[in-house]
Amino acid sequence: MGKTLFDKVWDAHVVDTVTDGPQVLYIDKHLIHEVTSPQAFNELEDRGIPVFRPNQIVATADHNTPTLNQHLPIADKRSRHQLEQLSKNCKKNAITLYQLGHKYNGIVHVMAPELGITQPGMTMVCGDSHTSTHGAFGAIAFGIGTSQVAQVFASQCLLLTKPKSLRVTVNGTLKKGVLPKDVILYIISKLGTNAGTGYFCEYAGDVFKNMSMEGRMTVCNMSIEMGARGGMIAPDETTFAYVKGKEFAPQGEAFDKKVTYWKTLPTDADAIFDKEYTFDAEDIAPMVTYGTNPGMGIKISENIPIEDNSSFKKSLAYMNFEAGESLINKPINYVFIGSCTNSRIEDFRVAANYIKGKQKADRVTAWLVPGSKQVEAQIIEEGLKTIFDEAGFELRQPGCSACLAMNDDKIPQGEYCVSTSNRNFEGRQGQGSRTILASPLVAAATAVAGKIIDVTVEQLELV
Repeated sequence: MGKTLFDKVWDAHVVDTVTDGPQVLYIDKHLIHEVTSPQAFNELEDRGIPVFRPNQIVATADHNTPTLNQHLPIADKRSRHQLEQLSKNCKKNAITLYQLGHKYNGIVHVMAPELGITQPGMTMVCGDSHTSTHGAFGAIAFGIGTSQVAQVFASQCLLLTKPKSLRVTVNGTLKKGVLPKDVILYIISKLGTNAGTGYFCEYAGDVFKNMSMEGRMTVCNMSIEMGARGGMIAPDETTFAYVKGKEFAPQGEAFDKKVTYWKTLPTDADAIFDKEYTFDAEDIAPMVTYGTNPGMGIKISENIPIEDNSSFKKSLAYMNFEAGESLINKPINYVFIGSCTNSRIEDFRVAANYIKGKQKADRVTAWLVPGSKQVEAQIIEEGLKTIFDEAGFELRQPGCSACLAMNDDKIPQGEYCVSTSNRNFEGRQGQGSRTILASPLVAAATAVAGKIIDVTVEQLELV
């Protein structure tokens, strides 16, 4: 029997197996940030254990950082303390840190791929659930808890039970105006938020083969929202072209040797998955969420479904929506384009292409938050900042920002925000805030109109 992509990468990293039990998995890269690492560092220090392989750890400041005036001392006491502690811990343990203001600083799941730290065939972990993003490269990447962060610090390994395998195949051609964010929101709306529990998911088919690496990262990023441990897409020529020449990618002959190996990773034709789902690209349309989990999504032209259960009713009550209601023409005062899901240069190109020559609605506050210093620089170099400025949008500095509102970027209580982030939980973007997940295109169109509009009825020229 053939092997899946997941099997091949997993099996290549097994150090030992407990009889009829879990396995010891070697970890190639460990990514850390300021929020989930301090307790793990403290645990090692209390036990007198050194960091085993600091060269395989990369740190960045992202979750709790301000997105304005990053050149000034941080005003928020908790944020300032967390960043100072991260700096001390990294210096003490000889760990590479891209702190606030560094040219490589950014959201951990944006800066690692763009620097070539993320590569096919790797195992990667981070104390952050959206580590699944890196699976877009054909890597096994997943989030871990604080105790596991300490475990990797101490041993560069994890004791794990191997997940089951799931494949989601989407074939066909996407309609105009349908972006990778719509694809994953559609899949989650059909499968639910628990379909992937206990599984690692591989995405296959024409739609993913034809996606850019930015799009693939968006899809894999949200695998966790359907309950999966992580998501993966087989590496191909698109992957190799993206990695080639990156700062920390293999160079010259070493790169060619890696590509030879990477080409062996795609799933064998006779491999069997524990569970499979198939969708038709023609059925996918621009999506929006209406509830308080990412599975509560509809096509932008559809009405909210009618269901008779308490959790559904509770969710609609929080959102102040009615069953059977259309979200078209729903007034919106806040728009957020950013997060580790949609803060790459491609996302801002799509937004700028729509916004160019238009004006933001007066009542809308529209925050554009790049995922890294490099993305910020590209926005400026490509003239996108000028487009955003002229249209009244606010381009901020890199960070997680209003995705989880750990800094000052919060949506006020009771307000709706059309957001390109990954979660629409109660209070996710600020206490009492109401989040509607959407693509960068739908978010940009909402900011201009001041309300949700059906982008499928417009003649759009997408980048």
